This record gives sequence, structure tokens and C-alpha cells, in this order.
Amino acid sequence: MKAIVWQGTNHVGVETVPDPTLLLPTDAIVRVTSTAICGSDLHLLDGYIPSMEKGDILGHEFMGEVVEVGADVKKVRPGERVIMPFNLACGVCDPCRRGLFSACDNSNPNHRMAEALYGATSASGLFGYSHLFGGYAGGQAQFVRVPFADVSCFAIESDLRDDQVLFLTDIFPTGYQAAENCGIVPGRDVVAVFGAGPVGQFALRSAQMLGAAEVIVVDRVPERLRLAEAAGARTVNYEQTDVLEALREATGGRGPDHVIDAVGLEAHGHGPGALLDTAEQKLRLSFDRITALRWAILSCAKGGTVSMPGVYGGLVDKMPLGAAFSKGLTLKMGQTHTHRYVRPLLERIQGGEIDPSFVITHRAALSKGPELYKTFRDKHDGCIKVVLDPWA
Repeated sequence: MKAIVWQGTNHVGVETVPDPTLLLPTDAIVRVTSTAICGSDLHLLDGYIPSMEKGDILGHEFMGEVVEVGADVKKVRPGERVIMPFNLACGVCDPCRRGLFSACDNSNPNHRMAEALYGATSASGLFGYSHLFGGYAGGQAQFVRVPFADVSCFAIESDLRDDQVLFLTDIFPTGYQAAENCGIVPGRDVVAVFGAGPVGQFALRSAQMLGAAEVIVVDRVPERLRLAEAAGARTVNYEQTDVLEALREATGGRGPDHVIDAVGLEAHGHGPGALLDTAEQKLRLSFDRITALRWAILSCAKGGTVSMPGVYGGLVDKMPLGAAFSKGLTLKMGQTHTHRYVRPLLERIQGGEIDPSFVITHRAALSKGPELYKTFRDKHDGCIKVVLDPWA
């Protein structure tokens, strides 16, 4: 089959690789009909997530049709149209029973590697996202093996298009959880979103769904800001104005009640802190550039919440922890418990409340994936979201 594979830092390519096979009786094989490039994939392209190996198949936003199931699969049948959350969950461990699917105890076979970096327990396995998170092949391919199929596969029984449900695998639930973590008081609270990429766009719309009085979006890319404005957000271009001053002025001096960092470890910015972050990351003295997080903490109102769906990879410094402490902020973060949100958000789509395809700017064959990785990363050609067809 054809698949997009990691070939080294700043290099991905389409290669012919072996078709996946059932390895465990709880597996399924899915023929991928649509797959996407996610902002998190760029951290792999740029070499900031450790434990990638040449030939690793990328991609964690995908959907398709079941073609084969293992002997112990009870709920999933060949021929079903399904979507798969980007994170793998067994469904039976203590975190899964509590709805903490991204903290699954049983889905990361390389948990000791993750524990050495992150502490006593590891996160769940992830599709196409390094050996640190299980070494699972991703879905930017024509076929994919899906472990824990009865838990991982969600049937789509309606006639909704692929591009209306594809993002239930990651960015829509990620944006929604980020907004939900804020504990928004409907009709009262102002929410600021740093980053108007795909996750930021869904965080904006999710905050509106949850009743935010106003949403302010901070970015520098004109087409992203226009898309946020089209949804009714106020926007701030951080290259044209002082972000902290603009957010204070927009909120009567108190700052936003809640701030969402939808950027993560490769934040752009300006000032001495941003320059030092960039230098340290290039020298591999730090995993992360935290300009967005720094602004989020400094801008947030007293007693507010900083919600962090943006991916962070390791140790950071120059974090204004004293400001967070002084203002009594709550920080909430982590991989999305995607399984928890698939059905409720699917109902919102079916009810016409939102059509997630609004975010797509580029559609192409899988063979165009490598060049579109760089188009997406470099923000060329108005690129906000790429969807690929593995069979075009």
C-alpha cells in the first residue's frame, strides 16, 4: 500500500509499505477513505518529538471502511463506515472507566519509555505519533490496523460526508475539551484563544456553543483571523499590536476570564523571551517555545483558567509561574479524551449546529501530502487545513 512516512527531520515522503495485518484478535483493518494533516504532525516533521524512526507511518486524523476484524471483535463489522479517535484506549482500565481515555493504562506498549521522560505513568498510545506513544502506524495510508477495535471504532450510520465527520477524530473534540475545561459561565465570561489554526477555530466555536459572552482570537495570519471573524470573534494580530494591552482594553482592564493556548511547542512571537526560546529550541536545549503560553498566563484574569490543548514536549523555562500563582489561575491541559466527545459532537453536526468542513482549505491525493506538509507548516497559499484522499 501507499503511505506517508517520516524520513528524517524536515523530510516526509510517500512510500510503498507492507499492508497491515491483524496482530491481535481485538484488531480491525480499515480501508482509509479520508485522512488529514494535523498541526501536531508538524512537530514530528520539525523533529521536536523524540523517538521517531525512519519509515514510521504518519497520521492520526483518518476514517474509512472496515474490511477485516479479529476473532474477538464483537461490535464492529466489515463494511461499516467508521471514525477512529487519534488516541487508543482499551476501555476497561481504571482511567478508561472514568472517561480518561487519553490516560489509558494498557494501550502504550512502550510505556516505560514515556515514563522515563514524563514520570511515573504514561499517556495512552497514539496513532502515528512516535515510539514514545506506542510506535503505532498512522492513518496517512491506504489501510491501517486499529487495535481495540470495539472501543476505537465509531460507526457513522448517517449520510454525512467524510469531511463533516473526519475531524471528530481529533481537532473538533480537542477544541471542545479546551473550551469545556474553562468552565465558562454562559453570558458572562470572555474567552481568549491564542492560535487561529484548526484547533483554535474549533475552540472558538466550542466556546460560543458553551455560551461565552465574547471570544477574542490572537494570531498573525490574515486568512486565519478572517475565518475567526466570520464566526463572530474579535481578533488581535500580535504583529500589529501589543497583545497584553489589547486584551486588557477589550475586557475593561481585567483580562479575559479564560485563555486557551491552541498553539503549543512551536509558538511564534517577538521580544527577548521569544528569541531566547527559539535559540534554545534550535540548539536542542529546550523542547518548547512557550510565547503563547507566557502571554496566556500574563493576560488571564484573576481566578481564571488557562486551558492548554496545544502540544508540549518536554521541559520549559521562563514560564511565569509566579504570575499564575499570584492570580490564582487554574491550568488544565493534556491529550483529549476523544472517545468521550464523539457521540455528543456528532449529534451537534447532525443537528446542523456546525459543519466542521468549514476549516478545509486544501484537498489533494495522498501523493501530494509531502509538499502540503510544508505548505501547511509555512502557512503558504492560505493553507489552514489539508485533507488527503489515499485512493485518488
